[in-house]
Amino acid sequence: MQVGINCDMGESFSLYKLGDDKGIMPFITEANIACGFHASDPNHMRTTVELANSYGVKTGAHFSLPDQAGFGRREMKIERDELANIIIYQIGALKAFLDVAGVPLNHLKPHGALYGMACRQEAVAHAIADAAVHHGVPVFGMAGTVQEEVYLSRGLEFRSEYYCDLDYNDDGGLIITREHTAVDPNKAAERCLRAVMEGKTDSINGKELAVRVDTVCVHSDTPNAVEVAKAVRNALEPYIEQS
Repeated sequence: MQVGINCDMGESFSLYKLGDDKGIMPFITEANIACGFHASDPNHMRTTVELANSYGVKTGAHFSLPDQAGFGRREMKIERDELANIIIYQIGALKAFLDVAGVPLNHLKPHGALYGMACRQEAVAHAIADAAVHHGVPVFGMAGTVQEEVYLSRGLEFRSEYYCDLDYNDDGGLIITREHTAVDPNKAAERCLRAVMEGKTDSINGKELAVRVDTVCVHSDTPNAVEVAKAVRNALEPYIEQS
């Protein structure tokens, strides 16, 4: 089994810095770069593309609902056609910087509330697919959800994520909070290793859940994200996919 480690990056904006992208980059295989609608701006997008390229990290578009004030973590009601256009716009912005750097687009990943909505709502998942079908790259998401069903039905490659720094509810869904708190790096690494080796994890209430892991996500805005990423990388090293 081979797995990746991905991280949401480039989430600073103007003079405001969020996340230690340079500190995390040595420990991941895939960077999900914010496209301007929940965070980032042209300068940070280009800088993050170049940083990822310098470390040999694959680069994907991390698109969001248009919600900078809420960091993309508030749900919105947007019709399918408009939402698809919002996503196409964001992917296109990042793709331009990738083209300048001579780097291919590796994958796509919805952010925050959009990710959660796509897990439950067919129209939202189809809007993402409407944009994704033009690029021929994998889409990251949660196994066993509407996301997976819709993406596969549309002929898209699907890669299942496991979150090392978020809690799961008893139904197997993510508990998405506006702010991430620090987590124990060793416990995060143990959770990931169990998820990869056994296909299991525990909910916040101790219920055993089945999971599938193609790639592990570490959030850059977790306060001790560098330590978490390093511990997870060390634990999963025998399973890390090779470029």
